[in-house]
Amino acid sequence: MRTNAKRFGVLGCVVLCFLIWLCSIYAEDRRYEIRPEITLPEYRTDAARAIDAYERTMDRYMNMTERSLSGVNTDVKAVLMKLDAIDAKLSGLCTRVARIEGALGIKTVSSVPPPQKAAADTTIAKPEKQSQKAPSESLHEL
Repeated sequence: MRTNAKRFGVLGCVVLCFLIWLCSIYAEDRRYEIRPEITLPEYRTDAARAIDAYERTMDRYMNMTERSLSGVNTDVKAVLMKLDAIDAKLSGLCTRVARIEGALGIKTVSSVPPPQKAAADTTIAKPEKQSQKAPSESLHEL
């Protein structure tokens, strides 16, 4: 019986080794991989911060300019509408004046001469006359 026990012991060890070997081949990989997800703020130089501040300032300036130009645009449109209304009224007045002149027999003047300047009462003082010397002589006096 001792021989059978030895045989069963050896056979059990062989089967156990075979099972361990099979488990190691087909077993899942039990290693864990750790991937840390730590975010650090990027290192920025003073020049990069200054450039970012300049870009933000320029964006604000462009937005402000755009808003003010749109305000000017609406103002110009309002002035243009007012000028169109004035032009229409002037055209109507010209037509009425032309009819009145025709009814009264007044000759129309196509171009109005420019107004004459009034003579000024003040006189402009003339500079004193210098003696008639050659330019080279006046340089020697200096």
